[in-house]
Amino acid sequence: MARIIGVANQKGGVGKTTTAINLAASLAVLEYRTLLVDADPQANSTSGVGFDLQNIQQSIYDCMIGDTQAADTILKTEIPNLDLIPSHIDLVGAELEMINYPNRENVIKNLLQTVRDEYDFIIIDCSPSLGLITVNALVASDSVVVPVQAEFFALEGLGKLLNTIKIVQSRLNTDMVIEGILMTMYDSRLRLCNQIVNEVRRHFDALVFDTLIHRNARLSEAPSVGKPAILYDAESKGSMNYLDLAKEVLQKNNMTKIKESERTLNTDHEQ
Repeated sequence: MARIIGVANQKGGVGKTTTAINLAASLAVLEYRTLLVDADPQANSTSGVGFDLQNIQQSIYDCMIGDTQAADTILKTEIPNLDLIPSHIDLVGAELEMINYPNRENVIKNLLQTVRDEYDFIIIDCSPSLGLITVNALVASDSVVVPVQAEFFALEGLGKLLNTIKIVQSRLNTDMVIEGILMTMYDSRLRLCNQIVNEVRRHFDALVFDTLIHRNARLSEAPSVGKPAILYDAESKGSMNYLDLAKEVLQKNNMTKIKESERTLNTDHEQ
């Protein structure tokens, strides 16, 4: 059964979608069956893994508002082991349409339950707000990754997000935990970046990932060609950072596994 990880921050421009795309792609490259769920009306995760929004026939919106099954919306990406449930601009109106739904906070959770057994990980790219769709994503998630930009206003709004997470934990999803706070857009040459990373680590200690996502041109360029960074430039700093993050997530969840090829080699060696 998949571990469901939401990637959330209501503050824009912190690397949320970049993190969702590249964490999902890195887990897939490490041979874990991964589903990326685009729960953001901007649909940047959908275009960021190579899909033309004009050609999307069915999206998460159709699952949330209509009778479409999650399995019917899943698209295969060009990375083996990485699938996508796409988004659509129509998702903007979903919060109003869901307002009178019974159990309206559980809509995404219920639709993902039907495909959960098919994957090792499900990564949800949340909307950059603290509205009903983001609450839905948090209710569906086992844990949350919070990207935080290594800049002066890094802590602005973080308290509000953590408060929302606490409310969801206490009322709607008692099992959810914070997977980690991820420092993004880090530049080791800038004293301010180092001060902010140290400040966030001082405040939040073990909640902060060891991995830092460096400011990297390849990470910025990759979405424009519809590719995760690991497909666009596997040797880039950004690709390596997200692979490290994927490995850290695996270690935190005791999910590192011996690849079949390694197991065969070990067996041969023992014989």
